[in-house]
Amino acid sequence: MSATQAASDESLIGRIAQGDRLAMQVLYGRHHVRVYRFALRLVRKEQIAEDLISEVFLDVWRQAGKFEGRSAVSTWLLAITRFKALSALRKKKDAELDDETAAAIEDTSDNPEVTVAKKDTGNVLRNCLAKLSQDHREIVDLVYYHEKSVEEVAEIVGIPENTVKTRLFYARKKLAELLKEAGVERGWP
Repeated sequence: MSATQAASDESLIGRIAQGDRLAMQVLYGRHHVRVYRFALRLVRKEQIAEDLISEVFLDVWRQAGKFEGRSAVSTWLLAITRFKALSALRKKKDAELDDETAAAIEDTSDNPEVTVAKKDTGNVLRNCLAKLSQDHREIVDLVYYHEKSVEEVAEIVGIPENTVKTRLFYARKKLAELLKEAGVERGWP
């Protein structure tokens, strides 16, 4: 994101704090896809991710006046999204197993389609990423998919920068092991 867009995001937040609906529409248009994708990677259900977008931007509308500009607007949005997603996951764990949830449990036995898909490196990588712990998957997602710095990730997740670095180190190590087990050798030095 350019410095101009970042400054523009901050000015949009200022206008939103004053009740400017057009500014809200512009901010939403600029960031809703990123927020949705991040939420979807955390909650893994499209409907829940879509609901979270509404909650996140409703919070932005309500809390814009409290935004202090200590971080980029995109970082603030992802931090709100993370908080909402983790809350949704906690609620989901508290719910009883119903038929829909039971039907959504993946059958891990291989069929011909799965065998072919496993040969596709992209699918293998996605499968290996899904096997990482929630903490490691979250760090990898923010660093590699959202291109956030260690400092920004620390702020979003609410942990020290050194913890981010440690988690990233172990996430990469575990991912390399999982890829090797899946028959894919590391493609980087």
